[in-house]
Amino acid sequence: MANAVLVIDMLRGFLEEGYPLYCGEKSRRIIPNIQKLLERELARGSKVFFICDHHDPDDLEFKMFPPHCIEGTIQAEVIPELAGYKGEIIAKKRYSGFFGTPLEQKLKKLKPAKLIICGVLTDICVMHTTADARNRDYQVEVPVDGVYSPDEAAHRFALQHIERVLGAKLITIGGNQ
Repeated sequence: MANAVLVIDMLRGFLEEGYPLYCGEKSRRIIPNIQKLLERELARGSKVFFICDHHDPDDLEFKMFPPHCIEGTIQAEVIPELAGYKGEIIAKKRYSGFFGTPLEQKLKKLKPAKLIICGVLTDICVMHTTADARNRDYQVEVPVDGVYSPDEAAHRFALQHIERVLGAKLITIGGNQ
């Protein structure tokens, strides 16, 4: 049984300078690790899902955060460093990759051995997607060197919560961090 890799919000709007929710230069350190993870998992026959913010121009989320990753804009595109990897894009409008998306149905058909969840932001979309995956009884791994949040305290809290409360396993891909 193959795994499923959920690559969360590795989008130009979060990882390229000049956009309102750019996560900063340090965020880019996880890119080589995610590349290594994708190469390893694809070679094993795993399925990759790019879970991507695709907001409507008047999304209510913009009352909390500046407009970002609006559907049809360059911000909503997977970063070029990952765009060439074989995977399916799943557009989302909320924090969890499961909410209002076809992800659950696709995973039911696939029946993966486990989910490996990586990307940004650890304390928002990664954590909420992990919570929903665990609530659906999936075995989940989160690579600590494959997730990032510019708020270090929130990042640490999220990893602790993901492991101790949600029951996901924290792993290391290996490489740059």
